Amino acid sequence: MNVNKSIALALALFVGSFSVHAQDDLINSIKGNASSNSKAGFQFTEVINLENTPVRDQGSTGTCWSYSGNSFLESEMIRMGKTPVEISPIYTARQTYIEKAKNFVRLHGDQAQGEGGQVHDVLTIFKKYGAVPREAYTGLQPNQLRNNFGDMTPILQNMAETVAKSKKPANNWVQAYTNVLDSYLGKAPENFTYQGKQYTPRTFADQVIGINPKDYVAISSFDAYPYYEPFVLLIPDNWSFESFQNVQINDLTDIVDYALSKGYTIAWATDVSEKSFSWRNGVAYVPEKPVEMMTATEQADMFNGPKAEPSITPAQRQEAFDNYSTTDDHGMHIVGLVKDQNGKEYYKIKNSWGESNDYKGYMYVTKEFVRYKTISLLLHKDGLSSAVKKKLGS
Repeated sequence: MNVNKSIALALALFVGSFSVHAQDDLINSIKGNASSNSKAGFQFTEVINLENTPVRDQGSTGTCWSYSGNSFLESEMIRMGKTPVEISPIYTARQTYIEKAKNFVRLHGDQAQGEGGQVHDVLTIFKKYGAVPREAYTGLQPNQLRNNFGDMTPILQNMAETVAKSKKPANNWVQAYTNVLDSYLGKAPENFTYQGKQYTPRTFADQVIGINPKDYVAISSFDAYPYYEPFVLLIPDNWSFESFQNVQINDLTDIVDYALSKGYTIAWATDVSEKSFSWRNGVAYVPEKPVEMMTATEQADMFNGPKAEPSITPAQRQEAFDNYSTTDDHGMHIVGLVKDQNGKEYYKIKNSWGESNDYKGYMYVTKEFVRYKTISLLLHKDGLSSAVKKKLGS
């Protein structure tokens, strides 16, 4: 396949020019929020613990949305009485990057790129491309143990930017873009064997996983839009301009509570850049006082047991989004509910950063944090209460 000269030049200029991965920076900064005796300060009692597949490690990639979204689908298989499979998050991410690049070029470059996405992208790709088991597509090179997109991402970004700036994009640019993905991740399988049977990504998605993307609903909450109506969530990673149902702030946790009580897990996109979100300690909450105003002693005590929280208003939630203090950082999977020693409830969250924290890859997040920092929820429509369905007109 011949690559147009301008793309080839861009590749030569950008190979290796980006050595630090944004997701690694995010994880490393969050790892710094730690208290040595945090776990001893909490006594969590299980209330709901829905079955889910093992915690995985997304490596040095910005594919949390694919890991959390596919973890969600795996739990959906369990809920439906199926034996879950380990779905390949790299296959989902790969096909998403192709679709995202197409939109980027069609918009003449006026859109975000990068490795990010939204959890609903998993359903978008499932519907268009199907899915494959991880054993059929890992995206790993020989002797590579963890995925690392550090070299691949800037090449792909610069290719798309070069095409978008051209007066007349070449017909073969998508193939050239795909060739880069093939070089780093390997070609996506068109056919493969799983448990002794032949599948394509389409037949595997339909026959083995067996979910219907139309059965799922994306939820968010912002005061800037009419409640109980769909709206387009204006964040860079919503590259497909999907609509979300807008609910009130307290509906967010009411929806999660009801879904969990009925056996439905939830895919969750949120802001994790807050200093009160600690991956290592496995706890996130909303402190009564801004961290910047805390004394050194107060900061050191942030995760040494339960703390009081303020009640967040819709106006505060909207302001935090508008002034960029709430950002679309990370996707995770809500799989349960616990209470601390004071009776306060937290959601049990499955992450995709391996098992290196106090709770072996899981976290406990307060309801106030979810009300304040949620970007979106994704769940099966049957996990909504009849009252919420009525408000949404469904």
